[in-house]
Amino acid sequence: MIWLNGALVDEARAEVSVLDHGLTVGDGVFETVKTIDGQTFALTRHLDRLARSAAGLGLPEPDLEAVRKGCQAVIAANPMPLGRLRITYTGGLAPLGSERGNTPPTLAIALGTANPRPDTTAVATVPWTRNEHSAVAGLKTTSYAENVVALAHAHRQGASESLFANTAGQLCEGTGSNVFVVLGGKLLTPPLSSGCLAGVTRALVADWCGAEEAELPYQVLHEAEEVFLTSTLRDVQAVARIDDRELPAPGPVTARAMALFAERAADDTDPR
Repeated sequence: MIWLNGALVDEARAEVSVLDHGLTVGDGVFETVKTIDGQTFALTRHLDRLARSAAGLGLPEPDLEAVRKGCQAVIAANPMPLGRLRITYTGGLAPLGSERGNTPPTLAIALGTANPRPDTTAVATVPWTRNEHSAVAGLKTTSYAENVVALAHAHRQGASESLFANTAGQLCEGTGSNVFVVLGGKLLTPPLSSGCLAGVTRALVADWCGAEEAELPYQVLHEAEEVFLTSTLRDVQAVARIDDRELPAPGPVTARAMALFAERAADDTDPR
């Protein structure tokens, strides 16, 4: 069952027009929320970011209480032990072009099964860059073609993620994750000014584990003592290989971050 524009509908009948602006030009925003046994994690933070992304695109302000209601209905209708809750909010029906129409936005909420992530993974570097000066830098938009290409590159290298530099040659983010490095025993992560997404898990790890923001050259990936990724479904995941470079994983700082995040997340499923 899928929540579509205010009501639960069967997946087979959950239809969106081919003229929806989210489909034709990627004019939309989204959030992915982890569910465990019917309980969302950090839903308030995700909904706050949904609103910020919508504002950044100039979309009408979403009714977050209505979105929360839709999330609850979808979760109740689709019980599962571990899920990926996807909230998509688009510009709605519009002409064929970049101009928006005058119809209400489209809101779709769906829940799919997710698999527990392994504690370690491999990542690949890519020749493409994030544009930290883009009009949509830092927004979680549905325009994901760049990420699709980069993730396919990672899979060809036997990796689960690709990591981008920005146009200044600084470490930025992954296709769907934030990145942390350990240098001299200090835990560091790129600042939001690098163009990276303000990840919900990133913010919690930085707060709970005492990480510092720092502008980091892209080559730090081949110098760091430890590297780990954060995201909604990865939580904290150690990086064991970057291209052909092997790293100890999880290293001591990463292991502490993994344990602390698991403990704090279990204590509070909606940390503000």
